[in-house]
Amino acid sequence: MKKLTAFALLLSIVLTLFCGCGDTVSSSTPDSVAPKTQVRIAGMKGPTSIGLVNILENNLNGTALNDYSFTLAGAADEITPKLIRGELDMAAVPANLASVLYNKTEGEIQVLAINTLGVLYIVTKGENVATLQDLKGKTIYATGKGTTPEHTLRYLLTQNGINPDTDVNIEFKNEATEVVSAISAAETAIAMLPQPYVTVAQNKVSGLQIAIDLNTEWERLNPNSGIVTGVLVVRKSFADANPHAVNLFLQEYKQSVEFVNQNNSLAAALVAKHGVFDNQKVIEKAIPYCNITFISGNDIISPINKYLGVLYEQESKSVGGKLPNEDFFRIQE
Repeated sequence: MKKLTAFALLLSIVLTLFCGCGDTVSSSTPDSVAPKTQVRIAGMKGPTSIGLVNILENNLNGTALNDYSFTLAGAADEITPKLIRGELDMAAVPANLASVLYNKTEGEIQVLAINTLGVLYIVTKGENVATLQDLKGKTIYATGKGTTPEHTLRYLLTQNGINPDTDVNIEFKNEATEVVSAISAAETAIAMLPQPYVTVAQNKVSGLQIAIDLNTEWERLNPNSGIVTGVLVVRKSFADANPHAVNLFLQEYKQSVEFVNQNNSLAAALVAKHGVFDNQKVIEKAIPYCNITFISGNDIISPINKYLGVLYEQESKSVGGKLPNEDFFRIQE
């Protein structure tokens, strides 16, 4: 009888332990995983949003680390008011616009990363141009009068001993398509165009060649500091409240940019799928020339300061009337 009682007691202990183990396994099921942080991001159609496409795809498949909602805009004017009103948490925007927004919001908009370097090129049709000095006495078709493309070109010409007002004739058009039409109609021509419109033009104009990479010319004057075309900004209040979600995003963003640069064909398919640019074949050829990049942390400070400094000297309004302070840069720990 004592043996039976002892056995019953042992069996009871074993069953209790077994049930306890069952409770532990249950508590570690996906039901107990913390919900993903909702992050509202916007980007402009074109190069500054190309680096996001793998995150867009992962978000669609439910495998992204945060819960993202994306807005793609045709122009910066569609993004600016939403950022100011707090209807967006992050955005991929031109670098000078980031400075304008920082000044307008008294420091609420901060830069997290550089996502695009120089996309401007000098292209030629029937002209022998190898250096910026070769542009002296020439007519250059271009877009972007009064904006960063003009400021960049004027800076580079001046630094190479060319007076942009007297030594060259810069003929501005309203749109890149007008530049392409002018090149097509001319027997010989020189133009400044951004990617992916360089590739678009090459598909339409026989013999059109890339003569000068303006980002390379910038780096010759400013080592380790390219033309900062696009950046990723965040609202300070959001980053302060969600530092872990911001770090997860930066981790995904870096991986997405690496995917884009290592898999041009697959990336181009995603660019077209998600509406970042509508011509898959063109963007596949253009990606290697779009300088899609990921630079974060302290490495963003010097290139952005140099670029904004040049723009400020050309036209202070282009950066919001004054250069931003140190808290313009969001250096995540």
